[in-house]
Amino acid sequence: MQYLAVKRVCKDGELEMTKQGIIERISAELSVKTANVTSIVALLEEGNTVPFIARYRKEVTGSLDEVVIRSIEERLAYLCNLEERKDAVIRSIDEQGKLTDELRDAILGASTLQEVEDLYLPYRPKRQTRATKAREKGLEPLAMLMLERQDVDGDIQEIAALYIDPEKDVSTADDALAGARDIVAEIVMEDAKVRAMARRHFREQGFLETTGAEAQDERMPEYEDYYDYGEQIANMPPHRILAINRGESKGALKVKVSRPDEVLLSAIRGNFVSDDNGIFKDQLDLAIEDGYTRLLCPAMERETRSALTEKAEDHAIGVFARNLRNLLMQSPVSGKVVLGIDPGFRTGSKIAVVDPTGKLLATAVIYPHPPQERRDEAERIVGDLVRKHGVNVITIGNGTASRETEAFVSEFIKNSAHGLSYVIVDEAGASVYSASDMGREEFPDLDVSVRGAVSIARRLQDPLAELVKIDPKSIGVGLYQHDINQARLGETLEKTVESCVNYVGVNLNTASAALLSYVAGISKTVAKNIVSFREENGPFESRAGLQDVPRLGPKTFQQAAGFLRIRSVEDPLAITPIHPESYDVAEAVLILLGSSPEDLLSPEKVTQLRRKLVDVDVKALSEELNAGVPTLEDIVDALRRPGRDPRAELPGPVFRSDVLSMKDLAPGMVVSGTVRNVVDFGAFVDIGVERDGLIHISEMSDSFVQSPHNVVAVGDVVRVKVIKVDSERGRISLSMRIRASDSGED
Repeated sequence: MQYLAVKRVCKDGELEMTKQGIIERISAELSVKTANVTSIVALLEEGNTVPFIARYRKEVTGSLDEVVIRSIEERLAYLCNLEERKDAVIRSIDEQGKLTDELRDAILGASTLQEVEDLYLPYRPKRQTRATKAREKGLEPLAMLMLERQDVDGDIQEIAALYIDPEKDVSTADDALAGARDIVAEIVMEDAKVRAMARRHFREQGFLETTGAEAQDERMPEYEDYYDYGEQIANMPPHRILAINRGESKGALKVKVSRPDEVLLSAIRGNFVSDDNGIFKDQLDLAIEDGYTRLLCPAMERETRSALTEKAEDHAIGVFARNLRNLLMQSPVSGKVVLGIDPGFRTGSKIAVVDPTGKLLATAVIYPHPPQERRDEAERIVGDLVRKHGVNVITIGNGTASRETEAFVSEFIKNSAHGLSYVIVDEAGASVYSASDMGREEFPDLDVSVRGAVSIARRLQDPLAELVKIDPKSIGVGLYQHDINQARLGETLEKTVESCVNYVGVNLNTASAALLSYVAGISKTVAKNIVSFREENGPFESRAGLQDVPRLGPKTFQQAAGFLRIRSVEDPLAITPIHPESYDVAEAVLILLGSSPEDLLSPEKVTQLRRKLVDVDVKALSEELNAGVPTLEDIVDALRRPGRDPRAELPGPVFRSDVLSMKDLAPGMVVSGTVRNVVDFGAFVDIGVERDGLIHISEMSDSFVQSPHNVVAVGDVVRVKVIKVDSERGRISLSMRIRASDSGED
């Protein structure tokens, strides 16, 4: 993100909210010390990435985590845009000769873009409206007389007759009054206070009402719950808003906002009608009612619906990001030769065998299912591959023909003596990767569908490394993902992937360009240059060797180096997340403990070092080495566990050797499963049958659960009890409320 706006808008105190003012506001909003916000803003302006700041600048940030730093980044961008907009609005109104000190102060004091736009609305250049036409007819003085001189005496028809001008199509006094009312209606309904009051009224008192489409053939059964539905806007949950929006977009629903109009109309009248006995009272009432119905209500309904959608989208994007993070952070399965199967019927099931590093060893196609049903041949092919390559585990994609393939694999395992097991993996996005430029570059000679089998195999070995090759939006762990703002969703998910990649760290000598491109500071071009350099010159022996890569300058090296891992005698500290800029401190710590960086490559010496580190007084060491306490704490933690993958501490996947089907399930049975998706109303769990089961939020605990995300996460392995099986509708209801008396089988 660029912060040119900060420098451009907030320079030389041109605006009331200077750069320091923005910093102080962020500090107050987020309850973060001003000094820390100041440091973070300076670091962002210098081009530092959020992962780098969070991990390697803790002394100046107060050890704030990545979430808070991203919040500061977002608020900084918003507030700078706000100041820029204020500047533009003030200049526009000033050029019209209508800027007053009071208006300038109101604009400068606005705290949101919405407030600024409300203040600007009366001065914004407009297309032809009824009010602009009335002004062209010279009726503005009459309108202002109605508003500002309500105590005037006289005959209203005689006053209005003074504005008759047949040449301007004002033939009668009534024509003049009608035009003046149009002007009054626009003035009142564009008043910033009125709009703020109406906005609050609609959102707090309004109801969203839905009905089914009038034509029977346009009605859709999935929306029948909303054919005659109403709910107070303030209470609507995000998933319901998105469901209604989708039904409306498909033409299945009609939606409107209703509200108690008289309450709001009375409040507006109170602001503009000062004399209930004045001669203009009836005219003002007519103008206000007309403006309310014709101008304000449609605008507020659009705004209210837009605000509801934005709120629901924010929530949905947050759910998607949280699920994606949990999916990417699933525990890798290392040291296994994997046979991946992309199931299919007519075109066959594609097979790919990969070694423990993910290198492709062999491919094949089998046809164990209709219409070919070459089952014996399929068993022979799989058996040959298992024996030849020492396959340890089989992964099966969960798409078309998945359960039929699972039955085939289960039978094969039962009849073989290889001690195999299998895992069902979510194949979402595999076809996207297969047809992508990245897939073609990696395997130019493979058929598209076989590339998918490679992806399915590798997902077990390292979910993060494989899934980063796919557009995050294609992974499908969200709620109404295709109905929400795709740009905002994409931006959030990209940041989520970046956060995960940098948290885990990346093996510089094996990582793909796709994975490297998410490392802090590394662009897609530089990532490709790293891979090309590695292929031409062999593995990197040190992090410093990165500086020889074309277009990888000092700033990129600074941002990326700490997140890249190498196991090398030349650079033993590169096995840890310790940044090269802190190597001297780390080496000093090791010397004080009677160790050396080379010891990090020896498991026995690491064990000895770990014992020594138990008694280290970090604060005292900080003073002795003149190093910051947070940095030293991270160094000591890294030295305790060199080469650590934080994902390894998470539960692994469920390995199976036999197959279940829905007909095998019975209420009361207890089984293990993997959480595939978490949404507002519950979680979907793969328990090894043809359909994922649903744990409704009410079945997650004996106590109240505010959100399913507080209980489970994507990738979690859970024990659940079957409470209902609906074979006709393909629905399985599950519960996590398992008691000691419940029995079942895995």
